[in-house]
Amino acid sequence: MTAPPPVSAGRTSDAAVPRTRTKGWRGVLAHWPQYLAIAPFYVLFLIFGLFPIVFSIVLSFTNWDGMGQIEFAGLSQYAFLIQDSRFWNAVGNTFIIWFLSTVPMLCLALGIAFLLHQNIRFRGVYRVAFFLPNVTSMVAMAIVFGSVFSDTFGLVNSALTAIGVDTVPWLSSSWGIKITIAVMVIWRFTGYNAIIYLAGLQSIPTDLYDAAKVDGASTWQIFTRITVPMLRPVILFTVITSTVGGLSLFTEPQVLLGDSGGTGEAGMTIVLYQYNQAFTQFDFGYGSAIAWALFLLASVFAIINWRLLSDRDRTPRRQKQEARR
Repeated sequence: MTAPPPVSAGRTSDAAVPRTRTKGWRGVLAHWPQYLAIAPFYVLFLIFGLFPIVFSIVLSFTNWDGMGQIEFAGLSQYAFLIQDSRFWNAVGNTFIIWFLSTVPMLCLALGIAFLLHQNIRFRGVYRVAFFLPNVTSMVAMAIVFGSVFSDTFGLVNSALTAIGVDTVPWLSSSWGIKITIAVMVIWRFTGYNAIIYLAGLQSIPTDLYDAAKVDGASTWQIFTRITVPMLRPVILFTVITSTVGGLSLFTEPQVLLGDSGGTGEAGMTIVLYQYNQAFTQFDFGYGSAIAWALFLLASVFAIINWRLLSDRDRTPRRQKQEARR
């Protein structure tokens, strides 16, 4: 018997060569059951996700009332947007309501999460109670808050009258409307953010708290020097989501005040103004332009929040140069 020919160093045997994956349409046809199983998601995404986004971009450069022929308008919608005083009033209202609601809401949510993280009785009941407003009907919330902050028979004004303080026109003055909407946002989303903070607190090693207590650190020192720094990624997430949600505020002012935005359009937010232009005035081109202006504003503020709260290297430049040497 003759020995098999030796395999050269630059070659490999056929058994050692891995099989190459089929590419192109052959690969698709070979795995058609798998592609068919995931196809519904992509079909729905193309129809209800990607197509509306692309179509809104096209509409922002046109004049269309939803029924007639689409007319190309170029940049005229964006040019009018820059000069539209009602749009800038809506931008100002949105930012004021966002500031009045987001800052107290996140601080209150962080404090509630820290308290719920302690060893107290009925923690599960408290967690459900704080999260319950987030799943409550928005229409029911508007009815309740409309009764509580009513100018004539509201509970808040009744309490102010009982202690000898003048009543406040909550639903008929500019700042009263903004404060009422901000209170609604705080009441609705504080528990939601508290649950997120609580999940972040549970991921912090308990050894850090034990060591701090042994060293004699107070509760405030533990909160500011351990809890807050360790929750930086979670805080960044809640700030960005709250910023995007605050800039796209619609349900609260629309249900509470209607499409008009209240007295003097004090509760007219960007999304509510976009809704009025698109579905009340039937100017879908201008409504699309407002939507993309809102997208630009939300992106800019999300980037700013990320830059301010992200964990960056704060080492001075001189120390970096010395370390390289």
